[in-house]
Amino acid sequence: MTSTNLQSILRLQTWLSPVFPVGGFAYSHGLERAVHDDIVSDEDSLALWLQSLLAHGSPWNDAVLLAASWTKSRDGVPFDDIIELGAAMAISQERQLETMAQGQAFLEAVGHWPLPEGFAKPEQAPLPVAIGIICGVLDVPLETGVSAYLQAFTNNQLQAAIRLSVLGQKGAARLMAKLEPLVIQLGQSAAKTTLDDLASASIQADIMAMNHELQTTRLFRS
Repeated sequence: MTSTNLQSILRLQTWLSPVFPVGGFAYSHGLERAVHDDIVSDEDSLALWLQSLLAHGSPWNDAVLLAASWTKSRDGVPFDDIIELGAAMAISQERQLETMAQGQAFLEAVGHWPLPEGFAKPEQAPLPVAIGIICGVLDVPLETGVSAYLQAFTNNQLQAAIRLSVLGQKGAARLMAKLEPLVIQLGQSAAKTTLDDLASASIQADIMAMNHELQTTRLFRS
């Protein structure tokens, strides 16, 4: 492994770590409502939920947006259009808060790393767009960045499930192993996409995200 590859891996581990100050612990992406409505109640139903969400829902679109942002960053073209698109694609008010707040926090925190001279970092962007831009400008390989993003999303969902008492840490480890092949497959596919590949069919997950806005007692902001 070259020093450049090692640096890319270490940076991704840091940027997508739960301790990186983006506030990901505050959001469940609608999972809390799915647990509230007894749609997700155990390890098996959580596995089905995550498999469907990853393959057909917002994480896939996030991966496509990340890939397009990476390409724009490498080509040195403006980001305004993809930032607006990413924000507009949020299915609910809470989903938009989730992606925009985390994206802004990510861009602020990543400023501790040296960025190329003349690079104009945006002040705010949806989280996958922000990650794609920074991965591109700092030479993180696209497929690595997309796959790591999807893995981090999955891990955040599993952490939320633990807090919601759906399963314990041993169950979360089993699901991490079970979902790994899907994450790799989706990461490889997303790295070859364009914005024409944006698509979503996770209707139930989107409804849960909308209904969460009306939930009175809750642990998470989304």
